[in-house]
Amino acid sequence: QVQLVESGGGLVQPGGSLRLSCAASGSIFSVNDMGWYRQAPGKQRELVAAITSGGSTNYADSVKGRFTISRDNAKNTVYLQMNILKPEDTAVYYCNAEVKVTRWDYVRDYWGEGTLVTVSS
Repeated sequence: QVQLVESGGGLVQPGGSLRLSCAASGSIFSVNDMGWYRQAPGKQRELVAAITSGGSTNYADSVKGRFTISRDNAKNTVYLQMNILKPEDTAVYYCNAEVKVTRWDYVRDYWGEGTLVTVSS
């Protein structure tokens, strides 16, 4: 009933930039925290950045100063601007959202299918 659709991944050279987008759609009453995670080959999924509905943010140490997370609450959309990309940023990036389907529902976690970011020359 709730879908998260990511876009914006691709191949970029080291030092380049990409912007990821993730739109939540379906039966939505409210969206709490939204975030981006990533999983590189052979590694566990890790938090990249998260943002509350009020706009407070937190970042993994490895991306501080290079990545910026933002959101448009009216569109239930979260963005990740990635600058000064490094080969170690190569991973599948997943969008996450904490959603209430109805006023009386509890908060549930939803995930996108992932978008591949490859940083290589």
